Amino acid sequence: MNPAITLTFKLLVLASLAAFPFYGSEFYIEVVARILILAIFAMSLDLLVGFTGLVSLGHAAYFGIAAYLVVMLSPTDFSAANLWVVFPLSVLGAALAAFVVGLFVLRTKGIYFIMVTLAFAQMGYYIFHDTKIGGGSDGVYLDMRPEASIFGWVPFDLLDTHHLYFFVLVMMVLVYVFLTVVLRSPFGRVLVGIRSNEHRMQSLGYATFHYKLAAFTLAGALGGVAGFLYAVLFGFVTPEYLSWHKSGDVLLMVILGGIGSLAGAVAGAFVLVGLQEVFTDWTKHWQLLMGGVIVLAVLFMPGGLAALPGRIMARFGKEAKNG
Repeated sequence: MNPAITLTFKLLVLASLAAFPFYGSEFYIEVVARILILAIFAMSLDLLVGFTGLVSLGHAAYFGIAAYLVVMLSPTDFSAANLWVVFPLSVLGAALAAFVVGLFVLRTKGIYFIMVTLAFAQMGYYIFHDTKIGGGSDGVYLDMRPEASIFGWVPFDLLDTHHLYFFVLVMMVLVYVFLTVVLRSPFGRVLVGIRSNEHRMQSLGYATFHYKLAAFTLAGALGGVAGFLYAVLFGFVTPEYLSWHKSGDVLLMVILGGIGSLAGAVAGAFVLVGLQEVFTDWTKHWQLLMGGVIVLAVLFMPGGLAALPGRIMARFGKEAKNG
């Protein structure tokens, strides 16, 4: 597709998202904010799956760790923590966890890599589920959202739904731009080379383990950004944030949107959550409908939503040529 058309479409979508809080109700503002957070989560996983060729089933671990750190680093006397302290520390904690796990799991490949990432995530799940660290199965509550205070000046208030929405939107855009720059850099090209043929990259002199570890750590940190925002939005954290089905959900977003496409990851989050909201209103058996949609999407949209415009344009071009 023409790059100018693509850029125009993205800007229109961004403008629509920026204007949405002025027209949507409080409930739907929260729903869209949740989708934007999950879009960040999906982009972080796509860095691994789509651009490095590492399929992880334990990515929710870093999402959940950052979410728990928000609560652990916040006061328990109903006073607010400082956003500019708790935010980087939560993300750093998720990145550190990803770095340590990466040192072990990146020594495996294929199905073994998938299973080991799942195993580490489940270990994290049971640490928070079976101990008092994370409040057990009931989870823990965030008494107050962090305060964005800078030497007494408060540029925005996360207690305000609109302010929180725009903070989430800005973070989503920043993550998208950041990953776009990273993937266009020499580092990003090496990751794509590793996905295509790791042995060839090694023969060219690249220390592929170090590149994969850097990508794994970066993906964990960005997953931590999503986990932090999720905890702030909803005000509570449970062990389910680290569970395998949370990792499965975000992987479905990447697949549905189109593996190897940041815009596709964002679209996948919107479509998957949107369908869940619609199907849950229709029936209590909504998961059957969702499963059917996923199967149809895989069969008839092999490149995901990101590849759909190109396929449509190619088909119209072919018909015009034949006509």
